[in-house]
Amino acid sequence: MYAGKQSKLVVVLISCILGFMIATQLKSVANIKAAALPYQRVEDLTEQLKRMEKERTDILLELEKLRMKTSDEVYVKELRRLNMYAGILPMRGPGVSVTIDDSKVQSKPGDNPNLYLIHDDDLLKVVNELKAAGAEALSINGQRIIATSEIRCAGPTVSVNNVRSAPPYVIKAIGDPQTLDASLKMRGGVVETLKFWGIQVQTAIEKDLNVPGYNGAFTFDYAKPAEEGKEK
Repeated sequence: MYAGKQSKLVVVLISCILGFMIATQLKSVANIKAAALPYQRVEDLTEQLKRMEKERTDILLELEKLRMKTSDEVYVKELRRLNMYAGILPMRGPGVSVTIDDSKVQSKPGDNPNLYLIHDDDLLKVVNELKAAGAEALSINGQRIIATSEIRCAGPTVSVNNVRSAPPYVIKAIGDPQTLDASLKMRGGVVETLKFWGIQVQTAIEKDLNVPGYNGAFTFDYAKPAEEGKEK
């Protein structure tokens, strides 16, 4: 009987020890799980942060590309506008063409024979009249008229942009066709004056004219940009 009680006591004792060991192990597992959860969360947040930083970098790069593209477009547009004003770009549009040739009328005795020939001042008068009427692009025998263009006699020819040509002279002007044409044909105007001496003048309204760009060089040996407020 004593042996039976001793056996039961051993069984209880072993059961208590096993219970304690199981409880301890379960607590350890719970602690491990509790500690692993925040660590996983940190890993997730780290990955999320990396993705956000990459997206931010991509957005900044895209913005920089758009800024550079916009800047380039503005630069190209401004450069094109300046080239138009300088007369470098070929232009096209409606306007008038004026063909002028020497007179075929026999000069009368005592008349100055030069009055029956085309001279630089005749071309200048036509060009000035067209400019005053709003011509936006002009050329004489394929030479674009710009701010520094000269129109002067060179023997029996006329020089424009240091390029000589002989009559007939063809002046092309882009602008409002009706206004340009009317400015030349006004009573007592330049065309009427030229025709008085038999100078041959033919004008034509054009729907689509092509005026070449100036292809010479620009040099500024003396003129320099002046600083604002320091003009004398």
